[in-house]
Amino acid sequence: MKKIRSFFILILAAAFLASCSGLNKMKKEAGDIKYEVVPKVLEAHGGQVNVTIKGTFPEKYFNKKATLEVTPVLTYEGGETAFDKVQVLQGEKVQANNKVISYTGGDFTYTSTIPYKDAMKMSELVLRTTASINANSLDFDPIKLADGVIATSTLLEVHGRMIIMPDRYERIVPESQVADINYVINQANIRNSELKAEDIALLKQYIATADADPNKELKGAVVSSYASPDGKFEENEKLSGRRGTAADKFIKKEFDKIEAAKIDGFFSSLTTAEDWDGFKTEVQNSNIQDKELILRVLSMYSDPEQREKEIKNMSSAYEELKTDVLPKLRRSKMTVNVDNIGRTDEQILAQAKSDPKVLSLEEILHAGEIATDLNDKLAFYKAAADNFPKCVHAHNNVGCVLMNQGKADEALAAFDKAKAIANNDVVKNNTAFAHLVKGEIVKAEELFNSMTAATEESKWGLGMIAITRGEYDKAVNFFGNANCFNNALAQLLKGDVTRAKATLDAMTEPCRGGKSHYLKAVVGARLDDKNYMLAGLKEAIAVKPEWKAYAKTDLEFAKYFADSAFQGLVQ
Repeated sequence: MKKIRSFFILILAAAFLASCSGLNKMKKEAGDIKYEVVPKVLEAHGGQVNVTIKGTFPEKYFNKKATLEVTPVLTYEGGETAFDKVQVLQGEKVQANNKVISYTGGDFTYTSTIPYKDAMKMSELVLRTTASINANSLDFDPIKLADGVIATSTLLEVHGRMIIMPDRYERIVPESQVADINYVINQANIRNSELKAEDIALLKQYIATADADPNKELKGAVVSSYASPDGKFEENEKLSGRRGTAADKFIKKEFDKIEAAKIDGFFSSLTTAEDWDGFKTEVQNSNIQDKELILRVLSMYSDPEQREKEIKNMSSAYEELKTDVLPKLRRSKMTVNVDNIGRTDEQILAQAKSDPKVLSLEEILHAGEIATDLNDKLAFYKAAADNFPKCVHAHNNVGCVLMNQGKADEALAAFDKAKAIANNDVVKNNTAFAHLVKGEIVKAEELFNSMTAATEESKWGLGMIAITRGEYDKAVNFFGNANCFNNALAQLLKGDVTRAKATLDAMTEPCRGGKSHYLKAVVGARLDDKNYMLAGLKEAIAVKPEWKAYAKTDLEFAKYFADSAFQGLVQ
């Protein structure tokens, strides 16, 4: 019995030693395994770090009874992140459902993703392997596969392109007052009854008031005199002229003591021998039984005499015309033009600061538009919103200023008030950008796409969203030909480096914080243009010294890390 037990122990020991020997051999020869990593330097796209690893095992390497668990891990200062997918490989005699690697050799392809975080910018991709045969296991030495992570995609410039609703303030608003003098047929004298008419009294009062008001400026007086289209044309031409002379004399007398009327060209006079246009208008507005027939005659004949002849042939209709239409055409129309002069920009700003309640809605909105200080703008727009709570312009513009101050949550509250009044495309656009700045991508995209028409602003916002998702072709299509940082970034990330350079060079205003200069440095590095790279980096650091430390660990510049000129900039 003791002999049997001893023999069994010997068998187990032999099996254990064989297992250990097999595992040790695989560990010792692990360097013979060939690995290919795509990309060779890991990159962050769409907030993720993607990796594809292809491993190739040589002949007679993989023990038929062995199992390997392969885990890629990204290590960096202060921590590490393992890719959540573990690749399990097995030999030919292992009874399991893993990828089989033949004793004669074989390969595997591994693909996985992890979320990017800033600490990964300087990191290494290592492969950790645990081999096992039966109950025995052995950890291999970690193998470095790649460096990482190029994080250029995270340079996205996230800010809103807000749409301010413009004010409708006009400092100079023209207005007019009109009065008519009517004449008896074939006469040009002004009757006393006409001078006592209500419209004449109102015109006289209007002239006096305008002359006394410092905020009104008399601009001119126009007299248009007419004869009705009955009778001889030559006689009507003379008649309208005499009526014009009489009306001119009357209106000039009203301006005798007014200084503004003494300038050349203040008075003007027009005459119309036969007022066919007025005739047509009066007929259209009348209840004459045959008015459609009369209007048809006007459209059929252009010759005045032929028109008059055809209309007089309609005897019953002509009788109505003589009493209801033609008398209204024997007139002089006097028009006095005045400019209402509003507050200057300086006066509006001063009043807005002292007591905005005195201002009209459009004046307060104008104060917000012309103010240069963001705090002043916000105060003026808030005053407009408080005094005119149903004004969508005021609430929308409050939100825009708050966005420019970096207060997205407060801006959203203002846009919600604007939305309750008028949920138009401008409000949708601005609300979308507020969500986008807060990182609420889905809400922002829904709002941009709900607009009735795409705008340059909404397309720009959708381009930003596309970059955050790593959809660079789509982003470039949204940006179009815009010479902006984000378009250059999208072009670079999709691989069109030359076009990105052209876009950056065409920018008229560099980004805040030197980002556009820094991206020029990245472009220079990718194009192997050292001078362009150094120039861009120098400009970026001049704007924001923090770019030194960033560039020092940016793998975009890995091939320049030992370059003395590069080191001179980043040290």
